[in-house]
Amino acid sequence: MTTLAKNTICLWYDNDAEEAARFYTETFPDSSIKAVHRAPGDYPAGKEGDVLTVEFTVLGVACLGMNGGPGVKHSEAFSFQLATEDQQETDRYWSAIVGNGGQEVECGWCKDKWGISWQITPVALTQAYTSTDRAAAKRAFNAMMTMKKIDIAAIEAAFRG
Repeated sequence: MTTLAKNTICLWYDNDAEEAARFYTETFPDSSIKAVHRAPGDYPAGKEGDVLTVEFTVLGVACLGMNGGPGVKHSEAFSFQLATEDQQETDRYWSAIVGNGGQEVECGWCKDKWGISWQITPVALTQAYTSTDRAAAKRAFNAMMTMKKIDIAAIEAAFRG
């Protein structure tokens, strides 16, 4: 029997928790699948022997993927926020999520093909909009509001004025 973390994010999937966990662990560092658990009996969304839950980590965060069926949909009320160091890392994660059946949203947000929201947030953006120079912060923030994937050079240029 495995021991779950004291606080674990539980993500509901239709029937593809294992596929999602494999994608996340192949895409992000410090990510791994800890265990795959099969249903000991039939349940509303599946049969005995089907994958019921998957224990995994995403960037060190404990998660449990549950194959609960099509009854629950994800919303932007929950998202993973990834702090990226540069444009290359921002582009890599954005492309991995959007290019694998996901979709672009806005302001650095995208959704993966399972409907989970991700904020691909460069550290430069956070530093800009939290700056004590509120006029510069506003310029950077306004620039971000026009973007889907964040363009760090454009954020820095807006910050400088």
